[in-house]
Amino acid sequence: MVSLNMFGFVALWSPFFLLSLALVLWLYFMLVGPWRKRFTNEGPATRKQKLFFTAGIVLLYICKGSPIDLLGHLMFSAHMTQMAILYLLVPQLLILGIPNWMYEQLFRIRFVKATVSFFTKPLISLILFNGLFSFYHVPFIFDIVKTNMFLHAMVTTVIFFSAVMMWWPLVTKLSDWPTLSGIKKIGYIFANGILLTPACALIIFADTPLYTTYSDPQAWVNALQLCVPAGTLASLNLTGPQMFMSMPLIYDQQLGGVLMKIIQEIIYGAMLFFIFIDWYQKEREKEKMATISPQPSE
Repeated sequence: MVSLNMFGFVALWSPFFLLSLALVLWLYFMLVGPWRKRFTNEGPATRKQKLFFTAGIVLLYICKGSPIDLLGHLMFSAHMTQMAILYLLVPQLLILGIPNWMYEQLFRIRFVKATVSFFTKPLISLILFNGLFSFYHVPFIFDIVKTNMFLHAMVTTVIFFSAVMMWWPLVTKLSDWPTLSGIKKIGYIFANGILLTPACALIIFADTPLYTTYSDPQAWVNALQLCVPAGTLASLNLTGPQMFMSMPLIYDQQLGGVLMKIIQEIIYGAMLFFIFIDWYQKEREKEKMATISPQPSE
């Protein structure tokens, strides 16, 4: 197989995207640190919040700026792994990493609060994220989006926004924001898993390659223009995605569907575990309060 180094440093490491995320991370640490007192009297962000946000930014770069992004244009299985981490893990980390006072400041803008309030309604967020993700992977839509830089940036941004809205009801820590009870959270997670299953099943059980951007050499080269500079691409003698993998295209496609489903089940399973622990701790607190509260005299 051919080395990815042939595509050059810019295609492999996306230095401008890296600098943009580094700036975002610097602004975050300034806002939760030295600049915090300009906006709030709250204490500094916790170590856990800083860790969550930093991990979210690092994973965002790995998904969209590291060689994993380039590999996602070469192998469908890498693309689906990228999508699973980008939409099922990164949003949670970013939401948990931002202190409540930042959300409170942001929600003072009426339009922002109204928008988030609408799109985080459980039924809307469920349908929006799973619908957008599933439609994106309909073959003719996928092939169009994958070969148009503007459409690709717009669609992936919209799906990421819908993923943030989907995770919000589960992980937000704002006390005055409508939240789901423990049993409703469990139902919400199960609904997410069910709604995403048809898209994964379409990919897993297809007996022919579905996407021309991974099977047709010309469409594949056109898709590479999204992450490889035009000058570099023109200088390469590319014959098709088989140059970079040893397995048949159909197996790569099926592996992508399987990996998406496995990663989804792992993340959702972990979320169910944390929901159960949180519920158990709250029940224990209720029992303690009932035990120490004074009994009415007879």
